[in-house]
Parts: sequence; C-alpha cells; structure tokens
Amino acid sequence: MSQPSDDVLRDIHRRMVRIRVFETEAGRMAEAGKIPGALHLYVGEEAVAAGVMVHLSDDDWITSTHRGHGHLIAKGGAFDRMFAELFGRATGYCRGKGGSMHISNMDLGMLGANGIVGAGPPIAVGAAFSTKFRKTDRVAVSFFGDGASNEGSFHEAANMAALYKLPVIFVCENNGYGEYTPQANHQAIVDVADRAAGYGMPGVVVDGMDAMAVYESAEAAIDRARSGEGPTLLECKTYRFFDHVGVRGMGLSYRTDEELEEWQKRDPIHLFEARLAELGVLSRDEAAGIHEGILEEVKAGIEFAESSPLPDPNTLLDDVYA
Repeated sequence: MSQPSDDVLRDIHRRMVRIRVFETEAGRMAEAGKIPGALHLYVGEEAVAAGVMVHLSDDDWITSTHRGHGHLIAKGGAFDRMFAELFGRATGYCRGKGGSMHISNMDLGMLGANGIVGAGPPIAVGAAFSTKFRKTDRVAVSFFGDGASNEGSFHEAANMAALYKLPVIFVCENNGYGEYTPQANHQAIVDVADRAAGYGMPGVVVDGMDAMAVYESAEAAIDRARSGEGPTLLECKTYRFFDHVGVRGMGLSYRTDEELEEWQKRDPIHLFEARLAELGVLSRDEAAGIHEGILEEVKAGIEFAESSPLPDPNTLLDDVYA
C-alpha cells in the first residue's frame, strides 16, 4: 500500500473542506427559504467521500444517495453549478430539474444521486459490467447507507458483481440510522460488511471519521477492482451531524444531544487537520486560510445561482428522453 504524498494529503483535506463549507452554506440557504424541497446534508461524513474520491478520475463512475451534492463536490463538482441546481436554476448541473436529490454529471462520472433507497448499486454494477465488456480499467463506486443494505436491489447487485468479478466497490456509509430508525432496530447484525461473505467478496469495516483509514481501505479495494479481482464491500462507520433532512441536528427524539456531541468530538476534518499539523504537512493557520478561501468561492457560487434564470417552462420535456 502506497504512502500518500503531502500533495495527496492536502488534496484529501481540501476535498473535505469543500464539502463542509458548501454544505454548511447550503443549510443556511435552505433555512432562509432559498432552496426548495428537501435538503440532505453530508456534514460529518466528509472523510468517506474524500478518502475514496481522491483515488478516482473523471473516467471512473460513481452512484450516489440523497446526500449527492457531498459526493459530487468531492469528485470535483463546481460550486456555482451545484448551487444553481439546488436553487432550481437553468445554469445548474441538471438545468434546475434535478435539485438536491437527483444531481448527476456525466463529465465527472457521476451517474446520479437517487431518491430511491438502494437504487444506486444496480446502476453502478451496470457501469462496471460495461467497463469489463469494453476491457477498460475504469471502476464504479456505489455509495449507499445502512438502510439501503436491506433492500433487494443491493443484494441483487452484490450477487451479480461477485459472480462476474466486476470492477465495482460498494461503499456503505453507515451513519447509524436509516432515516430516523437506529441500525439496531432495522438489522440483526452490527457490521453491514458481514453481508459480503454471502457473495464471496471481501467485507471491510473502516472508521469513517478517519480520512486516512478510508483512503487506505479504498485504495486496496479500488486496486483490487482495477486488476480484475472483483468487488469489495467497504463499510465506513460515520455519522451525520445534522438531521436526516434539514439542519436541526439536536432536540430530536430519535437520538440524544449527548450522542451527537460525542460524535462531534471526532469531527473528521478536525481530526485530519490535527494529523496534518503533527506531520508538518499543513499548519493550523494554513488550514484556516483554506477554509476562508473556500468560503469566498462558495459565496461567489451562491451569487451566481441567485442571478441565474429559472428554467423556461417550454424546456420541461427537454432531456427527458434520449
């Protein structure tokens, strides 16, 4: 396993901060009534997307979840087009028609976020099948939650991927809750990764708050997929700092304030910045400067979105059919 260079470590950090600042400001915009519909924030889970995505190119595929803007930002998505999409503007990635839950961009290999729980794995398996058929070295990564691992679509996808040794990595972002239901109330197992054994693929449990742990495990799984050895189920134990939908976070009956506070002590960005400072890769002041610079970029993205036009009603059926 390769030791990441300082540049790679800085890249992981920057991806995490880009997600955090974008999502925090998106939450503010939602509270201000500027973003229509439901908004599922990725705050707290940044180490997973960044630790995986740093290994991927634009040619590699991903499928996503309700929290798709976190994944797209980690894969290199632009703030202005992303905010325009959340605002429902014609300059957005999906021309204002996808919104928060259906973001996609083929140029970045983003096959789409999906409002249907568990819908991503079969799509990723289809992409991986095409990769193997065409004899390229692309991989597909499917992000999904603990709740989605109960869906038949996940099991069918896992079975086919293992059977044909497809270059796909199943990344379960286990944040402990299927919407508002604790994992212990919807699964009899503690580790989703245990399900991999039923399909003859490796199942790996990772600390999803530790960007380096995710980076190392993702590297092994992606290398395995590219070399033709087949899929891996990577379970990242993580936590969302805000509510399932919206930004409330505390005061909800399905989890305690104390639980949230304990997880926030393991904020993945704070942990990673402490590690980089210790290694001499990035000082605290340099990290603060990165946060400030990205915040300015985000604010410019919001201004772009606010000044962008709404979609023309006459374009309603454009892009619906191939």
